[in-house]
Amino acid sequence: MKLAIASLLVGSAAAFAPAASFGRNSALNMAETSTETEKAFAKLPASVKPGVVTGSALTDLLDAAKEQGYAIPGVNIVGTNSINACMEAAAKYGGPIMVTFSKGGGQFICGKAVDNTDDAASIAGTIAGARHVHEVAALYGVPVVLHTDHCQKAWLPWIDGLLSASVDHFEKTGSPLFSSHMLDLSEEPLEENIGICKDYLEKFAKVGILLEFELGVTGGEEDGVDNTDVDSSRLYTQPEEVFYAYEQLSQVENGAFTCAASFGNVHGVYAPGNVDLQPLILYNSQKYIQEKIGSDDDKPMRFVFHGGSGSSVEDIQYAIGAGVIKMNIDTDTQWAFWDGIRAYEAKYHDYLQGQIGNPEDDTKPNKKYYDPRMSLRAGEEAMAARLVKAAEDLKCVNVLN
Repeated sequence: MKLAIASLLVGSAAAFAPAASFGRNSALNMAETSTETEKAFAKLPASVKPGVVTGSALTDLLDAAKEQGYAIPGVNIVGTNSINACMEAAAKYGGPIMVTFSKGGGQFICGKAVDNTDDAASIAGTIAGARHVHEVAALYGVPVVLHTDHCQKAWLPWIDGLLSASVDHFEKTGSPLFSSHMLDLSEEPLEENIGICKDYLEKFAKVGILLEFELGVTGGEEDGVDNTDVDSSRLYTQPEEVFYAYEQLSQVENGAFTCAASFGNVHGVYAPGNVDLQPLILYNSQKYIQEKIGSDDDKPMRFVFHGGSGSSVEDIQYAIGAGVIKMNIDTDTQWAFWDGIRAYEAKYHDYLQGQIGNPEDDTKPNKKYYDPRMSLRAGEEAMAARLVKAAEDLKCVNVLN
């Protein structure tokens, strides 16, 4: 299996220690208080409902994944076609889905012809995509996490714009527009990385947004982030680094966070055997933190796996056993979408050579074949099918009811 996934997310049930018993008026509970006793899904906490999941409902969902031993597919999207394919797949495999926006994906949604000075197009497009999800997600009958992917230090204005939209949404609805944001400051010194993350977590916590941060580096290249020439030693995070981040971020009141800790992960497509994955790092980190905080939980941290191309299903599921609760997928779903379109063109090739005339009749119109919705729908179906297969590998099938 070649899941093109991103880096590894660690967030602890204890990582939310200051927020483990959130007050009823906290940002993480306001949206759930009136309905939390009515269960929508038999296998999930009552706080988790169909539609966009934020705040304490999100942490409840991630805890359920960790406890039940599955990982949620986190899928990079580029428009409503790929967004809808994600939710269609989730409805088919019977589990949650994480819809993930990149800075470049947001810009594409806005339109490549639009001036992106000061990240204006990236911000507008990401917000537009998020609003689409809010409007339709509940209709698919599954929990949907709205997430943003790798944000380097130079790209923080993009997150600032999205946070402003979430604050506005929170003031109107009691919940943020986005469920979570990833800050990838792994190129910075550890103290600076976590210091900036802590500053942002202070802001996120006020409106119930979860922080994902990265330690170490995910190799390869993805959507403007190029680490193809990085020193191999930086591909492996040390338990002491994970604990330092945990300790610092736990000081944020009502803060919820996860950590993308690298253990040999690489973005892109690689043949099996070319990626030296070391998921044992995750187990060692769990043990180290458990001993440091004196927890009875042998998996106090939540991990998320990025850059899994070239990894075996066995390695991936071994990592899930260490507390991985989300895996990012991009390259494989991009290929699946294209392959669906390619297959459609091949099947109807002779009907796609002109507006009039096909093998049936020289005067017969071909509009129903070249209507863009036809080929795009073929792409959606192929992408959804690939995600169902990914969910099976991640043990995320039939986890709702």
